[in-house]
Amino acid sequence: MASRPGLLAGIDVGGTKVLGVALAADDPSTVIAEAREPTPDTESGLLDAMAHVVRQLGTTSGQAITAVGVGIAGLVDRKGVLRVSPNLPGQHNVDVGVELDRRLDLPVRIDNDATCAAWGEYVAGAARGADDAVLVTLGTGIGAGLIADGELVRGAHGFGGEAGHMVVDRAGPRCPCGRRGCWERFASGSGLGWLGRQAAEWGRFRRAVDLAGGDADNVRGEHVTQAAQEGDAEALEVMREFAMWVALGIGNLVTLLDCSLIVVGGGLIEAGELLLDPVRAAYATQVMAPEERDDVRIVAAELGERAGAIGAALLGGRDAAG
Repeated sequence: MASRPGLLAGIDVGGTKVLGVALAADDPSTVIAEAREPTPDTESGLLDAMAHVVRQLGTTSGQAITAVGVGIAGLVDRKGVLRVSPNLPGQHNVDVGVELDRRLDLPVRIDNDATCAAWGEYVAGAARGADDAVLVTLGTGIGAGLIADGELVRGAHGFGGEAGHMVVDRAGPRCPCGRRGCWERFASGSGLGWLGRQAAEWGRFRRAVDLAGGDADNVRGEHVTQAAQEGDAEALEVMREFAMWVALGIGNLVTLLDCSLIVVGGGLIEAGELLLDPVRAAYATQVMAPEERDDVRIVAAELGERAGAIGAALLGGRDAAG
């Protein structure tokens, strides 16, 4: 990437916050400034909030912003139009790039948030040096970004990487996307909570029920994780079951893409090796010809909640550099 004067701004738009970072193109691992705003619930309010965050980054850093990248959860087409977003209900077919350019008079790149996070981890995080890698983010749902031969895989429409909506059980619970048995119903934070509630209803998860205030219906993923961190045997068993579901999707991705590295990010990675160890143990049973892929690694992401914003900034700078 050619070095340009000034800074690159990256924005990660989530359901609750608009997070922005500023960084130099030649030092992507160092965040120079950060700003955030609550996520508005209207289209114009959201666009104004993104523009305001970019201006804040310039003011805080004392340097000019030369390019902007934006990552948004949802289907973003190759023209940078947000077609639909599960985290931003009611906002369809929003031409974010055009609208931000009008507000900021700067070149703008729009992409899916997990795609941006994958690029951030590839350039400045856990996927450095791995030209065939997948980032899987385990949060309320599951996002994924794909790197093949050192480039992003975006697909014909720009919608590539929606791994959370691979169907792994046609008889499974209904997904917000309208289908049943999507991977994220089992292997996300929501899925962990669902498995925990099932165990509690069967009378075999007393500690999680205690953490949920005595009501099995209130058991959530964080209660399962806390109980497992305490060493509760029932919680550890639920974590092993959860890890099998995570490994099932990862095995499918490796079988399909033949990648050498799986980077796991999102809120659930805070459980660390408590999650990754059983996922690694289960993975070999879920992938075709594991003996031919014994170099595949499953590791934790490094950039945390800033990954999407950092990757967006880098993609925006790369586009602007031509």
